[in-house]
Amino acid sequence: MAALLGMLAGSGLLLIWWSAWEKPTPGRRRPKPSRLEDLLRSAGIEKVSGTGLLASCLGVGAFTMLVFFAVTRSWPIAACFGLFGGWLPMAVVKWRARKRTAVLRQLWPDVVDHLRSAIRAGLSLPEALIQLGDKGPEELRDVFRDFGSDYRAGGQFDPSLTRLKDRLADPVADRIVEALRLTREVGGSDLGRLLGTLAEFLRESARTRSELEARQSWTVNAARLAVAAPWIVLMLLASRPEAVAAYNTPLGAAVLLGGLAVSLVSYAIMLRIGALPADERVLR
Repeated sequence: MAALLGMLAGSGLLLIWWSAWEKPTPGRRRPKPSRLEDLLRSAGIEKVSGTGLLASCLGVGAFTMLVFFAVTRSWPIAACFGLFGGWLPMAVVKWRARKRTAVLRQLWPDVVDHLRSAIRAGLSLPEALIQLGDKGPEELRDVFRDFGSDYRAGGQFDPSLTRLKDRLADPVADRIVEALRLTREVGGSDLGRLLGTLAEFLRESARTRSELEARQSWTVNAARLAVAAPWIVLMLLASRPEAVAAYNTPLGAAVLLGGLAVSLVSYAIMLRIGALPADERVLR
């Protein structure tokens, strides 16, 4: 009897301790992805994690620094260009994200028109999204084919929409998906009118932004060239032994460090001044 009472008391204490821990519930919101993961998804890169991107930056930076040290025999010069090399993978990912966002901005009105036509033809929301895998814009067909595969495999519309939104990683796609989700949950007969108004708004917004980006590109490219010009001159000077010897001194290293700081601060200020307002993903 004493052993049985001890086991019951121990089981009770274990259950009390276990109930004190917070357990995940099915309806709880998913944790938001990190900025690096969101950037990779915006660039259309799904097989690389944020840690992998950081590792690539470190690897490319170290390789660039070793190459420049082998050529110039100057650690200060090699360290500066190693920093530039380490930033290269991040810059490529950001460039791809901007390019993909600009392409999608031109495609979303057509996607909305396809959805509007399919819904008016009597198709359900899942069927309207699935048919975009065959009749939608070429650049987005693979994504909607994946949505069709998810929906056929599980038969659940809401989780399939969530995965579709994660793959697209676009602010406009977030608004479209959430509008479709809300319509699916509460119903409504004005979805066609809503999609028509949204398509007109997206076309007008894309037209205005394209004009602004075309005018902005000249100024931004000129500023980038102004920042890069001193370092191009440094690469040419690094071919002369006396210039390398001058930069190997503490004073030369301090000059390089000051120039690097000025370049980075100037470039950041230029991007801040010339940046256009960007849509943020607030419906993740």
